[in-house]
Amino acid sequence: MAIAKAERLMNLALCLMNTRRPVSKRELRTSIEAYHEGADDAFNRMFERDKDDLRELGMVIDTIESLDGEIGYLARRDRNRLPEIALDAEEAAALTLAAKVWQQARFAEAASGALQKLRAAGVPFDDAAEQTLSGGHSALEPRIPAPEPAFEPLMTAARERRAVAFDYRKSNAARPEPRQVEPWALECWRGHWYVAGWDRDRGAVRVFRLSRITGRVRVRGGGFTAEVPDHVDVRAAVASWAGEGATGTARIRLRRDSGYPLRARSVEILPVDAEWDELEIPYGHGLEAWLVEFGPDVVVLEPAELRADVIDRLRAVAKG
Repeated sequence: MAIAKAERLMNLALCLMNTRRPVSKRELRTSIEAYHEGADDAFNRMFERDKDDLRELGMVIDTIESLDGEIGYLARRDRNRLPEIALDAEEAAALTLAAKVWQQARFAEAASGALQKLRAAGVPFDDAAEQTLSGGHSALEPRIPAPEPAFEPLMTAARERRAVAFDYRKSNAARPEPRQVEPWALECWRGHWYVAGWDRDRGAVRVFRLSRITGRVRVRGGGFTAEVPDHVDVRAAVASWAGEGATGTARIRLRRDSGYPLRARSVEILPVDAEWDELEIPYGHGLEAWLVEFGPDVVVLEPAELRADVIDRLRAVAKG
């Protein structure tokens, strides 16, 4: 769907820019293959969305009414030219580092192509400046791993504001269950990718960890039904479910040389014996789900309700 829409927008932009007179919707539908199928109402809605998308991308489209009352559209070349690219060495180095962030092949290929075009345009790329921005070590480069298969379709759906369906397995569930979600934003937190959005079945905002999505992410028909907030803070939402900002503490036993995320958040660490350490960690809503992920490496000592919740979750997984 993403490729088809991108191709359709490109064809529409070319039609609007390569004409000396305004072009009507009727003529555009005849000229662009993607507009041939479907009823008139469906075409009108698609055309209006595409026109709005091009304008959001910065394209200036004039709407002109002819003498006989027919509406035409025109994108004048002199109003749709990009200014000359002028970057200094440090700005170019920052772009180089940004292009190296993504580890996934598709993003790496696109970023490399963009850098090649900038070099061809005469932008100065200086390896020394790049090393300065990266702390003086060119081998230490920023990375954002995104290995989950769900990452790319969810990112595309969020950008195009299209709902999706997928099967999701909660930490305390033996089997996945279907979810219908309007994805708003994705963010990486503590080494895991999450998507925040509107859960249609539950009628509420939810956050999902991508590694728990099983099977294929399927695009649903129609656009978003819920209003998207001006700012979606995925990290804050995930943190609230992981016990961040809690006022109480819990005591657990943690196997030596394991559970480093728990150790990083601990208030106190006391050695017990050659195999176990005892930790005091912040306790808040959702902590039990996080502790379950460490399996036999964690034993909850107190409070009693947290210990009971963790045991219940582990039993539910064992029954599956």
